[in-house]
Amino acid sequence: MTLLSILLATLLGGVLSVLAAAALSFSVLSRWAPRLVSYAVGVLLGAAFLDLLPEAVNALGPEDVLATCLAGILAFFVLEKLALWRHAHAEAPDTDPREAAHRAHAHHRIQPAGPMIVIGDALHNFVDGVLIAAAFLSDPAIGWAVAIGVVAHEIPQEVGDFMVLLGAGYTRRRALLLNALSGAAAVLGGVIGYFSLAHAEQAVPYALAFSAASFIYIAVADLIPELHRRWDLKDAAMQVVLIGAGVATLEAVHGFAH
Repeated sequence: MTLLSILLATLLGGVLSVLAAAALSFSVLSRWAPRLVSYAVGVLLGAAFLDLLPEAVNALGPEDVLATCLAGILAFFVLEKLALWRHAHAEAPDTDPREAAHRAHAHHRIQPAGPMIVIGDALHNFVDGVLIAAAFLSDPAIGWAVAIGVVAHEIPQEVGDFMVLLGAGYTRRRALLLNALSGAAAVLGGVIGYFSLAHAEQAVPYALAFSAASFIYIAVADLIPELHRRWDLKDAAMQVVLIGAGVATLEAVHGFAH
């Protein structure tokens, strides 16, 4: 019964939050999707600095967490470079690779953010699954409370993920599929946590730090440069407001969940 409860709770936390975020992103928020890239920046930075990194530091200590985060940022830089190189060669095989890559990045500035956001979110969801399993092994009532907190915490972040994927050129169907797959990582985390909680818990701080690295890199290296393409005062003011709204949303949900 405990394992069945963990499976149901991780499905609730990982997949239901994706479906709820999709309903918001594809209906109420769809007309503002291009502008909500700014909101996604705030959500990603808020999740990284207000949630993931503090939790990892509490479990592991600042030096190891910061080293892991730095390694993650460098790893995502290499991943994006490889994605741009592959795209440039696929689009313009007969031209100079550097020029082709430059053109590819100019026309698809946030495209590589797609797979990176999925990887980072999958790691985060895996950690949520481990935490849900740990709570259920302690007390089923605590387990369900943690699962509800995960749903409340994940919905605004998943909305931010959808904004990134839609802004990167993904169709609604593909964005939903990728986010659902990353959400299913919570189930994997729950199962692994149930059968080998001690080993899974040891990996949690590193996964949190690596997930934070992906969010920071995507926000700073891919999304913010895209925002700078709109430089008039009205657009700049709206961007600042939406970034602040994204951070405030994560802060409010984080306080409610805890």
